[in-house]
Amino acid sequence: MKEIILGTAGHIDHGKTSLIKRLTGVNTDRLKEEQQRGITIELGFASLELPDGIHVGIVDVPGHEKFVKNMVAGASGIDLVAMVIAADEGVMPQTVEHLEICSLLGIRHGLVVLTKIDMVDEEWLELVQEDIAEFLEGTFLEGSPTVAVSSATGEGIDDFLKALAEVAAQAPERSPINLFRLPVDRVFTMKGFGTVITGALTSGQVRVGDPIMIYPSKVTSKVRGIQVHNAGVEEARHGMRTAINFQGLDRSVVQRGDVVSTPNALVPSYMVDATVHYLKSNRKPIKNRTRVRFHSGTSEVLGNLILLESDELASGETAVAQLRLDSPVTLVRDDRFVLRSYSPVRTIAGGRVLDPAPSKHKRLRPEVVAGVRALLDAEPATLISHHVDGAGYRGVSFPELKVVANLSDKPLNNVLQGLLTDRTIIQADKENRIFVHRNIFEKLKSEIQDRLDAYHRAHPLKAGMSKEEIKSKLPPVLSVKLFNMVLQGMAREGAIFQEERTVRSASHAVSLGIDQEAVKEKILTAYRNGGLRPPYFKDLQRELDVDGIRSRDVLNLLVEEGKLVKAKEDLFFDAGAIAELKARLAAYFTENPDLSAADFKEMTGLSRKYLIPLLEYFDAANVTIRVGDVRKLRKG
Repeated sequence: MKEIILGTAGHIDHGKTSLIKRLTGVNTDRLKEEQQRGITIELGFASLELPDGIHVGIVDVPGHEKFVKNMVAGASGIDLVAMVIAADEGVMPQTVEHLEICSLLGIRHGLVVLTKIDMVDEEWLELVQEDIAEFLEGTFLEGSPTVAVSSATGEGIDDFLKALAEVAAQAPERSPINLFRLPVDRVFTMKGFGTVITGALTSGQVRVGDPIMIYPSKVTSKVRGIQVHNAGVEEARHGMRTAINFQGLDRSVVQRGDVVSTPNALVPSYMVDATVHYLKSNRKPIKNRTRVRFHSGTSEVLGNLILLESDELASGETAVAQLRLDSPVTLVRDDRFVLRSYSPVRTIAGGRVLDPAPSKHKRLRPEVVAGVRALLDAEPATLISHHVDGAGYRGVSFPELKVVANLSDKPLNNVLQGLLTDRTIIQADKENRIFVHRNIFEKLKSEIQDRLDAYHRAHPLKAGMSKEEIKSKLPPVLSVKLFNMVLQGMAREGAIFQEERTVRSASHAVSLGIDQEAVKEKILTAYRNGGLRPPYFKDLQRELDVDGIRSRDVLNLLVEEGKLVKAKEDLFFDAGAIAELKARLAAYFTENPDLSAADFKEMTGLSRKYLIPLLEYFDAANVTIRVGDVRKLRKG
């Protein structure tokens, strides 16, 4: 069954609410204040089933200029508009503004309803119809059906229903994007149900029991029940006006303007890249950094309009811009929005989202403007490649790509597969489906190589650079998985050699100078002669009268070559002496179950100065394990 959401629009007191009541029997002015004052303040809702089986959800919007922000919230989710114009007054200020808003929001289908015809004569009615036809010239409603009705007498209602059925049948169904999104237009508490949220389901579907997240707060809950047109259902789909209540969700954590979606599917952002159309009806150009009210979905957020191409935008012109907002919004590419002036408040512009979560741009930069403009009509593969490249070392996840590309799972997977096949992008994390661009991969390889080469120049006697140190010098957003993937790629190409903890350039080889070779032999001889009673290195440096930094580098090289063993800071042993002692320990444990410090002293004849460091070394080397006051041989 086709689901259509019909929204009313038009000036205050032109009969929008009366028309809906005549059609459905529902008074959408539910608030006491609305009924007392006779004007619509909040959004009202009703439903209607057309003869051909099309289900119509109806959104009644306020017509008063003070409540235009509520009108925008209601109009954001509609498929068709019924532009209501009273026959006794004709086109009025909010008629004009509401039509501009519908146009800016991308609504392209609807009809005109000429109400209160029982209050005018035929001659006046003809004049008003001529004025309306002239008013609609060049708009999306030009040539749309115009139906004259009287909600008081019922005249023309059948004609309206027939025209509505024809327009609804012709209206295209929404594209089946499987990202569930429901902008919240109403929140209330119902006894026995708890917190209830209503809104037009703009995309995807939701089922009872599904986990959900409220954006931008990221509060989570679970769907407890769903109603569509006042009837309980197990599932709601895009295009339906839906009421949902949730398990354990406090009323205070959700408000109009929030978006309900699946957990971690949307990206809250304080910035939006967009194409902005400045209405022709504006008298003056709009300047860069103008304070604006940003309306998207059902939200209103204050922010600044940043013009990327120029210092001002003339009436009727369109340009790419960045919106920098005071509060985060959660949008998807191709979402529509409306801009209203800060004060006095009126509709001035609107447009289409190009990038829902961009980085901050510098103005008047040709490359920035070209980059944003390239998103206007980009093919999916180009679009995805652009966003993956722009994400840098952080990469982009599959859910994020759904948002920036506005694609459902299957088409997105097809595009990604093509980009992976030709190596335009690389999957850096298979488990979490995170992608990086080939440019970033190559840049990272180059940066690691530069870091290694610089390290080898600074430390020519060190065999390699620790992986932890290399990683620490790269951007913190770089994942361990991507880092290891790049190292593996460089090793396969023969650019580097990897050990367990260190990396070195393939071209690097330790080579000692004549004086360094002499220092090396002196140090090695001293430790070989010292056996299990070697000098502390600081004492050896004084004894040999060698340069501190140079001799320390040579010492580290001997450790890396396996000729010396480090027991603790400043205490080193000849590797041969340690190997001999290890063999003696193994022989000891074949006849004894454990080893005390006294036993070890008796075996070696060493003082505590060497005894304790050696026992702790063998513990750290997994030869022995301490149990209470004794050591035992480690299994294996």
